[in-house]
Amino acid sequence: MPRPDPATVHQVALDHQALLLLCDLLESVADRLPHDLDRAECLILGRALAPMLHRIRQHEEQVLFPALLGWGAVLPDIVETIDRLRLEHQVDGCYAEDVEDMLRSYGESRPNLAPDAAGFMLRGFFESLRRHVAFERQLLVPLFELTAEGRRGERS
Repeated sequence: MPRPDPATVHQVALDHQALLLLCDLLESVADRLPHDLDRAECLILGRALAPMLHRIRQHEEQVLFPALLGWGAVLPDIVETIDRLRLEHQVDGCYAEDVEDMLRSYGESRPNLAPDAAGFMLRGFFESLRRHVAFERQLLVPLFELTAEGRRGERS
């Protein structure tokens, strides 16, 4: 079974922190719509969203998920769980494109959605990301850490 090193475990924690910070920033934008909006912040978030999600998603799918699939003998549902998380990644990626377009349009002072619709879109997106992170932290990260601890035990 592929086993992560401690640096990889730490990177997963950093990725989760980054996603939660992103959610907080998006929530702040949603709370300030339509009158107290920082256009530059909208542009920055719009540009940063896709690359950040892509990097984190790629790391999870190339490192975290393969290590967790090794638990299949003990947790037969882990394959379905990983498949569901991969699907969530795809859905989040598509949703992120719409959020990016909306943020860019507000940043360029040409909103493509009414403020209520934009706020609803943002809230749906960041709540989905928060649920994804919470699930990974509660179930997958502890398994991932156990896998990493097994690797350290092999070296001693």
